[in-house]
Order: sequence, then structure tokens, then C-alpha cells
Amino acid sequence: MSTASRPAAFLDRDGVLNFDDGYIGTRDRIRWMPGVVTAIRALNEAGYFVFVITNQSGVARGMFSEQDVRDLHVWMKDELQRDGARIDDFRFCPHHVDGSVADYVVDCACRKPKPGMLRDLMAAWPVRTQGSFVIGDKPGDIEAAKAVGLPGFLFAGGDIAAFVDQVLRTVE
Repeated sequence: MSTASRPAAFLDRDGVLNFDDGYIGTRDRIRWMPGVVTAIRALNEAGYFVFVITNQSGVARGMFSEQDVRDLHVWMKDELQRDGARIDDFRFCPHHVDGSVADYVVDCACRKPKPGMLRDLMAAWPVRTQGSFVIGDKPGDIEAAKAVGLPGFLFAGGDIAAFVDQVLRTVE
């Protein structure tokens, strides 16, 4: 981990890095978003920390375990790193009030639109808020960004590299 303060790009997972095909708990279900490697490399080269923040209610619904999510994130990180794109850290919220696994039926402070995952990463890493931003595919991602004073950008699909390029021109 770098100790120098720098801005961060907080990226939602499903719908931004990969297609949101619903309750993705294993790597065999990942379909990468077009341009994902180029987008993350561009953020790396621009000096950003790259963080993934993702709600994973499939854990609360008994569809997969927290360890499955962690294993998937390690695999995703390794796959992207192999192509020269670095993700610095992941956070996920396994909770949902409508879950079926009792331990996870919680109204959690980290489930977006609440900003707990953002706050946790900002406390764990030397994030400079100036220049930092969130990219998500749902209004809750943008609400979480606003709750910590960051701009949020709503990605509607397509080439994530072109979208990141546009965002970087906006925040510079």
C-alpha cells in the first residue's frame, strides 16, 4: 500500500466492471464489460487508487458465501493484473434486510446507498478526496458518493474505457 495521498476511483462491480447478470458468485458467470482493462489501466496511469465497492445480497439470500465473493474478487484482481490493470482493494456488503440467512438479515451501514464501504476504504487508504469519484450503474451508487462529498457518475453500459476517459476529463 502506498502511503502517499492520492485520489481514488470507487467503482461498482456488477454493471460497471462486469455485466450485471444477477447474483454473480462465481467466476464462470463473469462477463467483463467492454474496455474494462483499458479503463482500469487509465486510472492506474493517472495516479488513482482503484477500489471496488459492491452490494452482494446473494450472501444474505443463501446463494453463495462470503468466501465465494472473496475468492471471486481475488480471481478478478488476478485476471485484470495479468493484463496490467491493478485494483487496489475491494469492499462488499453481504447484508440485506430481506435475506434468508439470519446472520446477514441486517440493515447495514455499508449497503449502498449508505456510504459505509466508501468510508471504510477512505479510512484504510490515504485517499485524497479532491479528484476522487464514484462510478456506478444505479442511483444508490451516486447517493453513496454524495453522502461522503464525492461526485458520482452514472454508467449506463457500453464501453467503460470511453466512460472513464470522459470522467477523468471532468474531474481534472
